[in-house]
Amino acid sequence: MVDIREVPEADIDRALELAYLVFHDRPEKERRATHRALLTRCERIGAYDGGSLVGFMAAHDFRLSVPGADLPCPGLTFVSVAPTHRRRGVLTALMAGQLRRAAAAGRPIAALWASEAAIYGRFGFGAATTGATIEIDSTRPLALRIAPDRRPLRLLGADEVLAAVGPLHERARARRAGRPARGPERWAEEWLSEQDEEDEELGPPRVIVLGEPGEPVAGYVLYRTKPEDGGGSAGRPLGLVRVDELEADTPAVAAALWECVAALDLTGRVRAWGRPVDDPLLHFAADRDQVRVTAQFPALWLRLVDVPAALTARTWAAPVELVLELTDARLPANAGRFRLKAGPDGAAYEPARAAPDLALDVRELAACYLGGTRAAELVAAGLVAEHTPGAAAALDAALRGELLPHTADEF
Repeated sequence: MVDIREVPEADIDRALELAYLVFHDRPEKERRATHRALLTRCERIGAYDGGSLVGFMAAHDFRLSVPGADLPCPGLTFVSVAPTHRRRGVLTALMAGQLRRAAAAGRPIAALWASEAAIYGRFGFGAATTGATIEIDSTRPLALRIAPDRRPLRLLGADEVLAAVGPLHERARARRAGRPARGPERWAEEWLSEQDEEDEELGPPRVIVLGEPGEPVAGYVLYRTKPEDGGGSAGRPLGLVRVDELEADTPAVAAALWECVAALDLTGRVRAWGRPVDDPLLHFAADRDQVRVTAQFPALWLRLVDVPAALTARTWAAPVELVLELTDARLPANAGRFRLKAGPDGAAYEPARAAPDLALDVRELAACYLGGTRAAELVAAGLVAEHTPGAAAALDAALRGELLPHTADEF
């Protein structure tokens, strides 16, 4: 039997060694220091077998955008179980401890990125956002169906980035659900670090903004580049542009920024990982052979810790009144039959005795919560039982946002 308790700061190095063992990693001294600094700011719980740390889980103190609100949301990370203690209930005990802490602290939701997608559904997490990888053949000018915004573009110095693009990032978060807020440390360590953690060949981050000098920026693109073999004249390599983030107030601003990165000298390909699947680029690109979606994947996994609090905190796009029969094997307080009555003026969620319109597990409700998964699709997949025809469609209409939920903040 393991003991689940807080991991003191003195044990952070032990926790990192466990995580590096589990994830087959051996980072350089500088990156290890970054991980250590990050964990000092996180909540930390561990599974101790006597004096040995055999399981570990940390949680970022995030706020996550949901439709119409910003909710406290622990972002679970560094989830690790020693190979000697697998299949002995260590992860289950860690997750139970973390969910209890979130509930006690009044955090109605929790989130993570799944290293193995098969694991977290059994703890009530559902894949709530979807990411796409988009590639542009930039050996020729980017063909567009709309006119780009022709206000000035400028490259920012490292000391200018946060003040210039931070406010626009916050505006973008308000428009799209599923996005964590970023403090200065996260900007510096995860987005603006000189060395990319996953690809040492990539250059330092570059940030180009659009807008008149002295006015708030209307858009920005954050990218890195590296050389690639072949493709250039006289055997010269044509480089890759990796777009890490692009935000824009209007489609015309987005068009100008995409046009800019596609026209960088000595490059022939643009790759943007983790874009929203409803990215406007996919519509205003004139040649979809030039702009292709090369991958699509589940991104942010969400857990409803306190279902009533989560449902009544967000806004609703259309009126809906349904009785839901909800199962939750991990947090029994969420389970039962409840009447959801919601609309543009707010929501109520109370125990009910009437026959259910929909029966579903908390995992499926979490997947639908941000509006990125349709309940009707889950009915068709046999994962949600629809007892009243049209109930799933009514729930989908009420949950829908103007834009699909999305995040590229991997943690």
